[in-house]
Formats: sequence, C-alpha cells, structure tokens
Amino acid sequence: MKINHIDLGEHPILLAPMEDVTDPAFRLMCKSFGADMVYTEFVSSDALIRSVSKTEQKLSISDKERPVAIQIYGKEVDTMVEAAKIVEQAHPDILDINFGCPVKRVAGKGAGAGMLQNIPLMLEITRAVVDAVKIPVTVKTRLGWDAKNQVIVDLAEQLQDCGIAALTIHGRTRAQMYTGEADWTLIGEVKNNPRMHIPIIGNGDVTTPERCKECFDRYGVDAVMVGRASFGRPWIFKEMKHFLNTGETLPPLDFDWKLNVLRQQVVDSVNLLDERRGILHVRRHLAASPVFKGIPNFRNTRIAMLRAETQEELFAIFETIQAELAQPE
Repeated sequence: MKINHIDLGEHPILLAPMEDVTDPAFRLMCKSFGADMVYTEFVSSDALIRSVSKTEQKLSISDKERPVAIQIYGKEVDTMVEAAKIVEQAHPDILDINFGCPVKRVAGKGAGAGMLQNIPLMLEITRAVVDAVKIPVTVKTRLGWDAKNQVIVDLAEQLQDCGIAALTIHGRTRAQMYTGEADWTLIGEVKNNPRMHIPIIGNGDVTTPERCKECFDRYGVDAVMVGRASFGRPWIFKEMKHFLNTGETLPPLDFDWKLNVLRQQVVDSVNLLDERRGILHVRRHLAASPVFKGIPNFRNTRIAMLRAETQEELFAIFETIQAELAQPE
C-alpha cells in the first residue's frame, strides 16, 4: 500500500493517534514491534497558532519513527491552514486531519467528529489544507454523527475529491463514542466503491491478530489501524505481524519478557516527562495491560501498582509479582 510516494508494504498496521498515549517514546516502542506507521497525539490548531509550548512539543518527531504522521484538529479554515503550514515545517511524512474525535471538549465545540454536523465546512477545511501544504494530507473520521446519519460512503467520495491521499474510518458514529461494537460493513462498502481510488484504512476494535487478518480479508481495507488494544501491550504489533505473515499464532510471550517491556515504558515515560508526571502518564497502560489478567488475588497488588508514585516503588511491586509467580504451587 502506498500513500502518495510512501510505501508501507503489504497489509500495513498503523498505530492510531491517541491523546496522552502516542507520545514519542510509545511511538518508537510500537515501531520497534512492527507498527508500519505511527501518528502523534492530536494537535489543536488554535493552540498551535498561539504558540502554546505544550502543543508545540507534540510536533517533536524523529527519523527513527518514520513514516510518521502529525494530526491536527480545528473548526476554522484559516486557523487550520495556518496550523498545517506550521506542521509542515516539522517535516512529518503525512499531515492527518482529525474529523473523528468524539469527546465533548472537541466534538462539542464543532471540531473533530463535531465536523460531521457541518459537512460543507469539513470539505472546505480539507480542500484548503490540501492546497496549503506540499506533503500528503489524509483524513480520519467516523461513519457519521449518529445511527440516522451514517454518511461515510458519500462523504468518502467528497473527501477524495478534495485531494486527500488516504482516508481512515473508525467504524462507529460520534453518538456511539467508544461503546458498542465497531461496524466494519460501511468501511468495506467505502473500500469496494469503484469510484474510490485512495487507500482506505479501517479502525475500531482490532484487538487480536485473528481480527486484524479478518479485517484485511473480509473488508478489503488497505491498512488496519490499532488504537486502544495497544495500551499496555505494544507487542500486539509483533503478534499481528507474525499472524499475517505465517497464518500462525505467535508462541506465547514470556511473562518476564512482557513485564520488562512495561518496565521500559515506565523508564521512557519518566525520561520524557519527569518522575511524577511520567508515572501518572504510564498508569493507563498498566491498568489496561493484559499482562496482569488472571493472576490470583491480584486486586490489592493492582491498587498498590496504580497508586505508586515513584519508579522505585513501582518496580519493587513488579519484583514482588515476579517472585510470587515464580514460587511453586
């Protein structure tokens, strides 16, 4: 699959853009396990043109991450154009526009998935951004605003006509937020539309290697994007790649090996931020990680792990878990 001149190979798996998750350290880790392209956290166009330092820091990318996309969101044409030009100076491989974020502070103000209630403005912004920069522009959006307004099949053609290089579709409406199951049937309908000629990337509930392969085989998408399933499990890309390439499940990864990956996530997070903020930042990965599922009588240990405030305290808990699991029954 190619996005303009960027060759992502056959059956590429992409790391979704996620606020407070896809920081540089996590992107590099997912890349090391096989993610074919990674995305930054989404960047507010309003904050970017006001030179808010925390927002400008999100433009920090490295050559080791490539190909890497920077994603922006906003609701005003001029602001999005100006932000796009600033992003281009950071030299990402791709500029992605977020028309899919469903959270109230974004969609409720008309940006992100909120733009699904104003399609003419969405298209005007897309055309203007495509015209403003030389790098490929892509879009990520949803099926529609709600069940009665699932407009994606027609919308995909309109976005393509604006000049975008690829389209990512999350298989839910804005009204669904992240509830229920992602519906891939309309994603497949967009992909199989003979009038569509840009790559279609599917997103939503791709949580296992088997499901990843099914999405390629059943719906014909050009790429699959993985989001929340990577929390506390960046090696999911390794598992998915192995299954796609061999048709076989990767042999179970050793508990100690996986725990060491989480240790490295903690270290990277602390180094990127500081100890206090780094520990807070990595907690969602620890809370979601499948590593600890099935450990008997784990509730109190889990509470202690998620309350730990220092790296030393957290690693001591890890060592206790390992020691207890190593004891013969």
